[in-house]
Amino acid sequence: MSSEIVLNVEVRERTGTGGARQARREGWVPGVLYGGPRGSVPISIKETVLRKAINTGKFLSHLVTLEHKGERQPVIPRDVQFHPVTDIPMHVDLYRVEEGSIISIEVPVRFENHEKAPGLKRGGVLNIVRHAVELDCPAGAIPEAVIIDLAGREIGDSIHISAVVLPEGVRPTIKDRDFTIATVQGARVMVEDETPAAEAEDAEAEAAGEGEDEGKSED
Repeated sequence: MSSEIVLNVEVRERTGTGGARQARREGWVPGVLYGGPRGSVPISIKETVLRKAINTGKFLSHLVTLEHKGERQPVIPRDVQFHPVTDIPMHVDLYRVEEGSIISIEVPVRFENHEKAPGLKRGGVLNIVRHAVELDCPAGAIPEAVIIDLAGREIGDSIHISAVVLPEGVRPTIKDRDFTIATVQGARVMVEDETPAAEAEDAEAEAAGEGEDEGKSED
């Protein structure tokens, strides 16, 4: 899969806490580029550019291309730290991806054909166990999503990773068990217990009847 996000980066000359703060004051987000024979390199990305990339919803699950002085490098974002109040990106970690390498990445799960699931039509509920699945993928073949087809699913069905058709060369990172992604459960119907109310009404009726009988005996 070709990268859709290109980020122009600068190499940070000043590192450490002071350097990171200076970068943020100037509108940049500090980060580190890891992996490969070049080792770790401190970088910075324009905050507005990084925010736009994050808002695509694809930043943490796709290859990204870094560009620096005409040189391009495919990378995979591993972590973005945000300010707890303002949600402004504060730091980003990126890893180099070499050609032909296999990378582990979380891919979102997407469900299709809800209207074709008999269990859901009858009032069942889709219980999602995993909203994302970690996959081992060739660097250039990361799927957009793990697609789950709900057609024909009945109440009580469990959907395991073995039922998912993955692209060629893509495998789940967890290999020792056939883990569950979702289940179709029956809706819980809460039935109010009317017995106490019925018993109270019978008691009131009985008491009223006794009162009438007493009144007649006095007459």
